[in-house]
Amino acid sequence: MNIKALIKKYEELWNEHSPFYEPVPYTSMVELFLKELKQLDEPQKVKIPQFVADWIEVCKEHLTTSLYTAMTPNFMKENNQSFDLILWIKKASNQDLFARAWLDGYEVEKEKRYLVKIKGNIKENMLVYGELLERYFFTKSFSLDDAIYSHTRKELEDAKFGWVFDCPGIEIEEVE
Repeated sequence: MNIKALIKKYEELWNEHSPFYEPVPYTSMVELFLKELKQLDEPQKVKIPQFVADWIEVCKEHLTTSLYTAMTPNFMKENNQSFDLILWIKKASNQDLFARAWLDGYEVEKEKRYLVKIKGNIKENMLVYGELLERYFFTKSFSLDDAIYSHTRKELEDAKFGWVFDCPGIEIEEVE
């Protein structure tokens, strides 16, 4: 039973069986109990990266494994998980986050998005992904309806554009 259900249960009991004829200390005690119960905090969901959320889903839905096993780097390797996940879980503070996400639920962090432009006075300087063409290309403006102008680091790396983050001839602008 969660806290909200417990509060509702006691409020209903109170409304049904409110003993107006009972001594004041009893009613005061019940009112105080409900007031304090309402102040209890439910565990807040932690924010985790998408790749961690994906791993938790795989473990719970397909591998039906324990929290301990899911956090074991060797188990991750056996199940072809990324090196990024293994490095992430080895950090002590991330182990706490993982356990809280597993037990209390989680929200997925929004990944940073970037505009990628070639520096200099070049007309077609903006990297976009054409959804209809299913490929990346450079263009000069925000005029294309079927193009994605901002990209996550993972999208760029998966498309072999990870080098743009290290290239002095490329301007990277973080966008919302």
